[in-house]
Amino acid sequence: MATPPAGGALRRPGVLAEAVLLLLVFVVFTRLHAATGHDLSAAGIHARTLQTIERALGLDIELALNGWLAGQPVLITVAVLVYRSYYLAIVGVLVWVYVRHAEVYLVVRRTLVAMLVLILPVYWAMPMSPPRFSLPGVVDIVAEHDLVDRPASSGYTAMPSNHVALSAWCAYAVWLALRPAHPRLALLAWLFPLLMTAVVFTTGNHYVLDVVGSAALLGASIGVATLWGRLNPLAPHR
Repeated sequence: MATPPAGGALRRPGVLAEAVLLLLVFVVFTRLHAATGHDLSAAGIHARTLQTIERALGLDIELALNGWLAGQPVLITVAVLVYRSYYLAIVGVLVWVYVRHAEVYLVVRRTLVAMLVLILPVYWAMPMSPPRFSLPGVVDIVAEHDLVDRPASSGYTAMPSNHVALSAWCAYAVWLALRPAHPRLALLAWLFPLLMTAVVFTTGNHYVLDVVGSAALLGASIGVATLWGRLNPLAPHR
């Protein structure tokens, strides 16, 4: 796991250069993401295969959780709000780490970029229909109770869950920044991906194994970011 260097803070990249870089990364990711997951036949086959595996493992809890949330109008509003606004958390964490914890900024930024790069080949190679489209009886809660009028996504990219993966990245960034001085407080950051996991299950957007895939994606991204830092001759060392 990547560890921030000791003996002084990292030198921050210039704010303008970072803003341009990250904007470019997100624009390219959004365009490529929109171009994946359009094979409806393959998405259905992969979803049915995943459902079979989950039933064999006793992990097929999505329908029951979705039915429970459908009867909780107050919690529905909270769930939709969390589902739609998580990008604000990503931007907020990036800005906070850049301003207050420069010693870990490059590590968490590299991890984020690695995550966005690694997730795209999976979406391309394994389109998957989410429970709201492929599991009979599941209610598309976000679509029915959305806070804004947005067009439905045309992509079938349930595996892994992008929402959970990026929420876990937020937790990792906060944990990495706070653990040297506030190790117990740092652990609270992991409540965010747990909340997002509950949201994507109950709203009918992801399977249990999608979240397992998100955890694997975070681990792989941390590994790539660590290797990236070691190969960078300008990176500081412990």
